[in-house]
Amino acid sequence: MTIVAHFDLELHQMDVKTTFLNGDLDEDVCMEQPTSFAKVGNEDLVCKLNKSIYGLKQASRQWYLKFDRIITQNGFKENTFDDAYI
Repeated sequence: MTIVAHFDLELHQMDVKTTFLNGDLDEDVCMEQPTSFAKVGNEDLVCKLNKSIYGLKQASRQWYLKFDRIITQNGFKENTFDDAYI
């Protein structure tokens, strides 16, 4: 914040509470139906996920790949000079 004020920069902030819900899946991922969702006679069916959900092993990686792609497309570049961010 000090640097932003000193150099009169513009600061943007983003909400990361729902971050992992925005990752696209590159593979088919299925899960068991929630107990309250399953209809009688169809309990053996599964749900195919279209997006990441909390607790999914791939969630953080998928979110990072999407974030990196969008940031790069908007002209941002990786900081290669500061080892603290590697």
